[in-house]
Amino acid sequence: MLGTVATLTASQTYTGLGDLPHFNPDDDRDPLHPAVASLRQSIKAADAILICTPEYAGGLPGSFKNLLDWTVGGGEIYGKPVAWINASSIAAPTGGRDAHDSLRKVLTYAGAKIVDEACARIPVSRADVADGQVADPDLRGRIAMAARLLREGV
Repeated sequence: MLGTVATLTASQTYTGLGDLPHFNPDDDRDPLHPAVASLRQSIKAADAILICTPEYAGGLPGSFKNLLDWTVGGGEIYGKPVAWINASSIAAPTGGRDAHDSLRKVLTYAGAKIVDEACARIPVSRADVADGQVADPDLRGRIAMAARLLREGV
């Protein structure tokens, strides 16, 4: 689930995380790298953004932080309703709190409209995932609730 960003109107999932170049503020100008332009267009077209990321080493995974860095300069996320699910391991010492706090800091800085009631820390073990999907019905229900609360916050 690393770096999943879903737009709610069209239920699109952003899958270009691995295509983004390393963020360099000197490169945050036209012409943008095609992967950055695509990311920004996806954000611009969305009514709301639901982010799903685990906590890694006490914060956000580096590749996902790189994605967030590319969202700051374009302004597409400014005023956009955003929520997140931290799907951290049950064994994670903070239960995803540090990633949750990091997301809040970056998204607040970028001007996103955080829908607090839709933000959730949901512990997911490897056994709860089958074929890349959360299989546990209770966990799926908690994820669906977060998405519904984000829709209501739009």
